Amino acid sequence: MRILIRLALTPIKTQKETIMKRPLQSGLFKFTTVMLISFSVLLLFWLASPLPKTLAKPETKIFEQVWQTINDNFYDSKFNGVDWKAMREKYKSQATQTKSSQEFAAIINQMLDELQTSHTHYYTQDEPAYYQILGIFVTRSGELQKQLAKFLPKGKIEYTGIGEFTKNINGKTYVSAIIEKSPAAAAGLKIGDQILSVDGRPYQPIQSFQGKAGEEVKLLIQRSAKTNSQTEITIAPKIFDAKTMFIDAQQASIQNIQRQGKKIGYIHIWSHAANEDQQQLQSEIIYGRLKDADGLILDFRDGWGGGDVNSLNLFTAQVGPSVTSIARNGKKYTYISQWKKPVVMVINEGSRSSKEIYAYGFQQHKIGPVIGTKTAGAVVAGRPFFMEDGSLLYVAVADVFVNGNQRLEGKGVTPDINVPLPLEYAQGADPQKERAIETVLGAIKPFAEY
Repeated sequence: MRILIRLALTPIKTQKETIMKRPLQSGLFKFTTVMLISFSVLLLFWLASPLPKTLAKPETKIFEQVWQTINDNFYDSKFNGVDWKAMREKYKSQATQTKSSQEFAAIINQMLDELQTSHTHYYTQDEPAYYQILGIFVTRSGELQKQLAKFLPKGKIEYTGIGEFTKNINGKTYVSAIIEKSPAAAAGLKIGDQILSVDGRPYQPIQSFQGKAGEEVKLLIQRSAKTNSQTEITIAPKIFDAKTMFIDAQQASIQNIQRQGKKIGYIHIWSHAANEDQQQLQSEIIYGRLKDADGLILDFRDGWGGGDVNSLNLFTAQVGPSVTSIARNGKKYTYISQWKKPVVMVINEGSRSSKEIYAYGFQQHKIGPVIGTKTAGAVVAGRPFFMEDGSLLYVAVADVFVNGNQRLEGKGVTPDINVPLPLEYAQGADPQKERAIETVLGAIKPFAEY
């Protein structure tokens, strides 16, 4: 009897428990299901919705990378007295609202200009300077070499152009310098020409010639303030190798100018950054086309600096032994490893970095007159950094002093003989070079008598 009662009571108890648990389990299941559905709907809505503009635009990421690169590498931890964190807040929204890479670059450079320091600039592939800086630095930086192929086809640092430097004055584009034996030089483009259009479209230093190497393009230029001076020039752009273009231009610039029965040597140092440039200068002076000149003009205008100033020893060292070699036919060749004849140097506001140190040394050692206009005052050490989109950030990474305590950054070098060169519609006139010729010619006669 007891067994039967126990058997009868057992299922009754279990049934009651089951009945009590069902509502609880059912409620929990419903709650979980509702939460999962709600979360899924929210996730799908978030994925389907456009991201906030400041997060979606790639410019935001590049802006942050630029700001952080400066923050980590700028030579002055106090950022030249600028609140660098405040600059981030000031310019971020402006940068993310730009509608083109040109507008974006302009805002970035406005922010960098707040630092009031040279060698601190943002470049895109729409500018010749982008390739020129890479061409100067790539041989020195293994890191840059590794990154080249990612951003440039086949890792080649080259662009299509005509070999001109330009300057914007009151919204107009003027030719400020022309590389020797370039397409621009061959076509007769002149310093001071205003460029109005290329093939009927606004002038762009890279885009106007991209993909047109060897093809004829039409440059509409204006040579005076009168609109009837407009003329069309046909030019065939070429591909410039940024690693060699300046050493090639330097070699092409060499002249022996005949004046009053005297021979005046001339060479334009476009880039002072590589040892090859200085080795070529030394070779031409001691062994080459300039060795027999009666006087010498060193043109350090425009282009780039960046190298050491060891070649000053050509002009400052004590006279060493001469070396004479005699060939089988009895012809004699005598070499002297210093230049002791008259020499002048030409500078302008485009002379920067080590070119300014060279000019400073020229004056300090009284090597010869420095002619032209005041230099850029851009004397710190810079280093380029690739950004994630392939753009280039040039950063001042070290301060520079001459003779231990002389800082030329922001000051520059004032020439001994000031000769302005009014650029607008100059029609190719070069009063600075002409004054250099006159000056060295005047120094040759007393030197010869001495």
